[in-house]
Amino acid sequence: MDIADMKNRLKVLRAERDWSQAELAGRLDVSRQAVNAIETGKYDPSLPLAFKIGRLFGMRIEEIFDDGETGNG
Repeated sequence: MDIADMKNRLKVLRAERDWSQAELAGRLDVSRQAVNAIETGKYDPSLPLAFKIGRLFGMRIEEIFDDGETGNG
């Protein structure tokens, strides 16, 4: 079973703001490697980090992360 079923818009949102992975990592107080792993679906953020990401982009978590369970995209 594939663990990385979580899809997210983090890379797109970051690119829209012209931020590097390192810049985003600094804003979230995580490593650049963590940002890369979240963007590529290799790592799902903790709930506190997901909320932090949501606040940073002014969006709800559901608008950034999609677990594939909802039919309305």
